Amino acid sequence: MAMFRVRSFGFAFLAAAGMLASLGAAAQVYRIVGPDGKVTFSDKPPADNQARPTIAPSVAMPGAGAPAAGGGLPFELRTAAGKYPVTLYTGEGCGPCTPARDFLASRGIPYTERTVNSNEDAAALRKLSGDLRVPFLTIGSQQLRGYSETEWTQYLDAAGYPKTSQLPPSYRNPPPAPIVAQQQAKPQAPGAAAPAAAQQAPVQQPSLEPTAPGIRF
Repeated sequence: MAMFRVRSFGFAFLAAAGMLASLGAAAQVYRIVGPDGKVTFSDKPPADNQARPTIAPSVAMPGAGAPAAGGGLPFELRTAAGKYPVTLYTGEGCGPCTPARDFLASRGIPYTERTVNSNEDAAALRKLSGDLRVPFLTIGSQQLRGYSETEWTQYLDAAGYPKTSQLPPSYRNPPPAPIVAQQQAKPQAPGAAAPAAAQQAPVQQPSLEPTAPGIRF
């Protein structure tokens, strides 16, 4: 399995080896800047209007406003992308990220690419994956560290993606974007009381039965 480790200071990338691991669900990332300037990351939206989240959007299919809606895609591919959208996390100087992209392209997988360009991106990646290694792939809520064509093929097959490309010739994936887009909170009015910490309602991830031995989404 091929992967790189991201260093949060200086953004250097060092070669590393690791094992496949399944962690918690990866979803949209919220960068929350509170009135006191403290930055936190969460996969749940804040309730406090003073803490403005920036959401890293998921894959947007042609002709559809909602992520992974799949307008214009063949039925089998549209169904798989709607249930189990694919996101690839990469970093500058990551050698294994190139064959990872090539594999997804040759397989005809519509996906979103998120890049690690800053310390904040690195912090968000660590929160999502528990590590700083790229490439990092999510298929629905399934998480895969490092690039392995055999393992990625197994999981994509289990998710119902076609074994050969069915993407229309005109289809283009969204351009790569950083995991976190910075956005400051609105300044607090003079004399106003400091708002309470943003309360975040729990978001329950659906529990699905494995579609193949050892595979969950």
